[in-house]
Amino acid sequence: MENSSKDDYKIQSFDIETQTLLKTALNDPGSVDLEKVCSVIVEQSLKDQIFSREAGRICYSIVQTEAKQTNGSSFRRHLLTRLQQEFIAREETRRRSTQQWVCLVSFICNIFDYLKVNNMPMVALVQPVYDCLFRLAQPDALKNEEELHRIGDQLEKMNMQRMDEMFYLLRDGFLLQEDLSSMGRLLLLEILEFRAGGWILSDTAQKYYYSEVTD
Repeated sequence: MENSSKDDYKIQSFDIETQTLLKTALNDPGSVDLEKVCSVIVEQSLKDQIFSREAGRICYSIVQTEAKQTNGSSFRRHLLTRLQQEFIAREETRRRSTQQWVCLVSFICNIFDYLKVNNMPMVALVQPVYDCLFRLAQPDALKNEEELHRIGDQLEKMNMQRMDEMFYLLRDGFLLQEDLSSMGRLLLLEILEFRAGGWILSDTAQKYYYSEVTD
């Protein structure tokens, strides 16, 4: 995963005390309460979708630093436990707040994207990620799509059958959902074409989709 300076993470939205906690965790995770650090990161990720993307990088760095300094995995254990709790409560979260639900999916996907074991995706996260993406592909959720293609290639390698099933849902959503917005249809078409192209969009397709989005 990319190397990042410990100072370039976007944590300015936190108060000074919390910023200090996170900076210390990034540099010396053994000296802080990692369960508290985990809670801070998860709770902010559920409120702030931009941070939920940044959180993957932060968690990756803490996990790597802890492993190098103490050969430990305490932070990863706390993180997986908290993710399991949030995953179990996902429908309640979705009913309470669509924004929080999308943040949760984004966060889980980003943790899956960044955290690896022996350079392989974490098996414990494969099923939750698929379940979240399946939920996003249901008719009542299509208006809140997240970027499926960001981790599509890895997920397909882990479980191609479930990827096929999910894309049948996406195809049906594109063809049958009458009240889907034009932007929703555009994003669905992009996702379908992205996978059909082996998780790569041609330059022409990229220009088309992104020009349409920005217009």
